[in-house]
Amino acid sequence: MAQAKLTPLQQAEADRKAADAARANKTQRNFSDEEKATRKERVVKAKDAMSRSVGLKGAQVQPARAAIKKYLQNLNEPNQPDDQQFEMLIEAPFKAPPKKKTNERRF
Repeated sequence: MAQAKLTPLQQAEADRKAADAARANKTQRNFSDEEKATRKERVVKAKDAMSRSVGLKGAQVQPARAAIKKYLQNLNEPNQPDDQQFEMLIEAPFKAPPKKKTNERRF
């Protein structure tokens, strides 16, 4: 049997109740002191890279800054980049992309 379609008000109320139930059942994540120190160090490095890249020009700067901003916004997510990926992330605004090779011959 098909369930009756909810009105927008009923749907909003159901969504609110579901969100409240999810918040009540959520377990608190505990970070070790080592993880906290690593996170603080990464935040300092990411903010430093953002501040140093303010006046830079180039095609690589805007997407790299957006990636750093996204990293800082999603800091509490469980899937974090490893050290090598993080270093590439914070150095991206400062590295010029490689020039594209063309088959054009110029003398």
